[in-house]
Amino acid sequence: MTYRSTRNQIITKLFTATLLLLAVAPMFAQGGATAISNAANDIKDYWDPIKLILKAVGGLVGFIGGLRVYNKWTNGDQDVNKEILGYGGAMIFLLVVPEFVTAFFA
Repeated sequence: MTYRSTRNQIITKLFTATLLLLAVAPMFAQGGATAISNAANDIKDYWDPIKLILKAVGGLVGFIGGLRVYNKWTNGDQDVNKEILGYGGAMIFLLVVPEFVTAFFA
């Protein structure tokens, strides 16, 4: 056999195997509805502890922010309003977002 005919046979076998694989693969495919449903149920199961952790983090951020604002206020800094708005926004975000996500998954 020549090099060219051996090469052609290998290419033909490889092409046939690829076509066979591509023809058989869709038969084993499954719908994604079950997987999405399972993922949504898993998120629902884990959401209550995550929500509690987020509220605890929000409380901690609020406490630390309150201490920083108090410190700046007693020292007479001029940018106390920016500090209050920044920590207030962070607190509102950390406390309100879990409620919106709960409503989304309910």
